[in-house]
Amino acid sequence: MPRVRVILGSKTDLPHGEKIRETLASFGIDYDFHVSSAHRKPKQTAALAENAVADGVMVIIAAAGMAAHLPGVLAAHTTLPVIGVPLTGPTLSGEDALLSVVQMPPGVPVATVAINGAKNAAILAAQILALSDEALKNKLEQMKQEMATA
Repeated sequence: MPRVRVILGSKTDLPHGEKIRETLASFGIDYDFHVSSAHRKPKQTAALAENAVADGVMVIIAAAGMAAHLPGVLAAHTTLPVIGVPLTGPTLSGEDALLSVVQMPPGVPVATVAINGAKNAAILAAQILALSDEALKNKLEQMKQEMATA
């Protein structure tokens, strides 16, 4: 059963999705993976958020570029934590996506990582899950110790 749901806004975002997948797998975190545009597939996208709890999901990671409405749309349809990953696009070096993800109205929060911060999104998801998972907490502590000695 997946504990994290990863949703990309476009197939062109797959290289960033791979970083998320690799990082989650390195921690032994089960996840599912979807490509679903908030603009081109709004009903499917909303259903991914609305059904997440029933599917066993505890955290959603959403990565999108340009207008980057995906994380906010998902957050509007669930009470689960949503982590947004703004991605670079053909204009504005990803700053348009960053502003779209961080400027959420009260009541619809999206935790946001850096532009193209896919790996950090996965680590943040792991930290959220580690609040109730001692083994995962130990893996994160080991990662931090390895970083300190590198």
